[in-house]
Amino acid sequence: MDTMAAIRQTFFQECEEQLAELESGLLAIERQESDSETINAVFRAVHSIKGGAGAFGLDELVRFAHTFETTLDLMRSNALEITGNLVKLMLRSADGLADLVRFSRDGTDLDRARIAQLHAELTSAASGDAAPTIEAAPAPAAADESNGPDENGFTPIRFSLEDLVATELDTPMEETTRGPLVVSFRPKPELYAKANDALVLLREVRRLGDVSISCDISEVPLLTELDPEGAYLSWKVELDPAIEENAVREVFEFVTFDCDLDISVKAAFSSQDTEAADFQVIPVADIATMLAESPAPAETAPITPPQPEREMTPTETLIKAGTAQAAPQSAQQTTIRVDLDRVDRLIDLVGELVINQSMLAQRVTEAGIARLSEVAVGLDDLEHLTREIQDSVMAIRAQPVRPIFQRMSRVVREVADMTGKSVRLVTEGENCEVDKTVIERLADPLTHMIRNAIDHGLEKPEDRLAAGKSEQGLVRMTAAHRSGRVIIEVSDDGAGINRARVRQIAVDKSLIDPNAQLSDGEIDDLIFAPGFSTASTISDVSGRGVGMDVVKRSIQALGGRISISSRPGHGTTFTLSLPLTLAVLDGMVVTVAGQTLVVPLTAIVETLQPKEQDVHGLGETSRVVAIRGSFIPLIDIGLQLGYREEEADPFNSVAIMVESENRTQSALLVDGIIGQQQVVIKSLETNYGHVFGVAAATILGDGRVAVILDVDAIVAGTRSEMNRSDNRKRSAA
Repeated sequence: MDTMAAIRQTFFQECEEQLAELESGLLAIERQESDSETINAVFRAVHSIKGGAGAFGLDELVRFAHTFETTLDLMRSNALEITGNLVKLMLRSADGLADLVRFSRDGTDLDRARIAQLHAELTSAASGDAAPTIEAAPAPAAADESNGPDENGFTPIRFSLEDLVATELDTPMEETTRGPLVVSFRPKPELYAKANDALVLLREVRRLGDVSISCDISEVPLLTELDPEGAYLSWKVELDPAIEENAVREVFEFVTFDCDLDISVKAAFSSQDTEAADFQVIPVADIATMLAESPAPAETAPITPPQPEREMTPTETLIKAGTAQAAPQSAQQTTIRVDLDRVDRLIDLVGELVINQSMLAQRVTEAGIARLSEVAVGLDDLEHLTREIQDSVMAIRAQPVRPIFQRMSRVVREVADMTGKSVRLVTEGENCEVDKTVIERLADPLTHMIRNAIDHGLEKPEDRLAAGKSEQGLVRMTAAHRSGRVIIEVSDDGAGINRARVRQIAVDKSLIDPNAQLSDGEIDDLIFAPGFSTASTISDVSGRGVGMDVVKRSIQALGGRISISSRPGHGTTFTLSLPLTLAVLDGMVVTVAGQTLVVPLTAIVETLQPKEQDVHGLGETSRVVAIRGSFIPLIDIGLQLGYREEEADPFNSVAIMVESENRTQSALLVDGIIGQQQVVIKSLETNYGHVFGVAAATILGDGRVAVILDVDAIVAGTRSEMNRSDNRKRSAA
């Protein structure tokens, strides 16, 4: 049972890959950037899902995939014209197929009415939109294609050679005159590379009834030239006339693309014909013995040693000798599947290695050992090696954002249908890699942002036409690496943010004071306030005010930040800045009021020593520092975090200039800088709770625990306090 569960899990993992390829291919077809190979790849993806589902008895998935596959086959054979409506149907069917896969895997809720409707539309497209003609007749049918209904009751729209001849002569063919089936089966190396066994397939054919099997060994090279990963044997099988062709094709269904397979009807078949074709006829008794004793598929397929009580056949002897002595001629690039828990454990161990390396370096420094000594030089080498190991381990978890971008295509289609808008999604930078944990936790925030962009950002088609825009709205998603972080942007070409309306709603909901003076950026940020919504009515898409505030909290929980930029009449852009990994970061270790803190290095612009003539007061308690003609807010970290009650002397302190989420700059006032260090992130919320201004914690080289500052939260809290102070002053006046 454990083995079957593992195989089943592997099947569903491969389904996710096939679904991603299916979605990618259909989107390329929609953009008219496809060729015949794209359609073939789409067909193979559905075919692979269907084949695996059949092995596990997933009947609903098999039935839907079969009809989907039939329609795709008509498309690739040019028997069905590819139109915009047909491609949309294919995309919706891909969504339905994904739902069926997840239902089969997790037992989640399934909208069977929707699946039935898609199934009916696919059947109608296959039978009504276009009919196959003799000129457009496809190549020989794939492994599960036939002229009659299969076990699920579906009849593919296809004409075989016999049907065409019968139609021309107006004389139906009689089933009783059909001769025996002859199967020519030649495996490709790919068949064995996927842990399939030709003898197992032949054993399954033998179970159908009386058969005659012969093996061709004429292409087997000399032992010194034999490639153990090659495929040199082929078989010819003659079957009893009573055996149906459908049953034979089902045997080879899983290996259709990994072998040369031909099934034909022959009036007569004799041993003389076989000998004339340079076949070595192996006695049926030997074939039966080989089939009966062939090993079951396993993770590895070692050569089974010969049974002592039976003399090996010439074919078995040749395979045994060649595999035992020949060496692989070329290395083949492979991938492996590893349990994510094992990778996480490895990352934790590397994190501990980083901590211990820092501790060792700290002890050496405290011991007063010279930096040029052999011990110090060895420690430097250990530090470089540790960093390389950490980077390599992080790369194991790194994955491209393509899967989540492709998932958003479905969200766009569904929301566009619900709102009655025409929307086109454009994605860029799909190969940009980020930590797997970040990708998994990005799904919900991006879904909210896409729904918000379509429902609130894009105008209705008639309004877009009146504004001189295209009737079809555009939503763009981009991803890129920038300054050690991942930047994801979600933009639309809609009407932009109506700031007057946003401000009025915020006032009506008592989110801001009516007299508050807010900049455009601060008004835009009101969208992230809890309970804020500009929707006039509650619908299935939006209107409950539980969207963008959730987005901001989710992004901040990832150690990221989000900002908005909007131009009225031109659209809105949401920018997400995320860390590449949630495990380690490079930080600046500083001291504040006797406490040791870490400031993320990616947020730091520069450090400076404030001069007396550059520091100015602002209001009752605020201060700014003049830097190159600009006034930057000066934030006392010790005062903000409650480490001290009196303001620090800025002239005996160090100012660290940082850039916050809306790209505004502030200066953090600290007592001193210890140095730059790579630290391992330990979640504080998971083990303790949320603390203002603290993003996480870490363990320093001396064993002490230090907190990692949440720069954006500190800056935002300071600005809010300044606004509240200004409002109190205006109210008092």
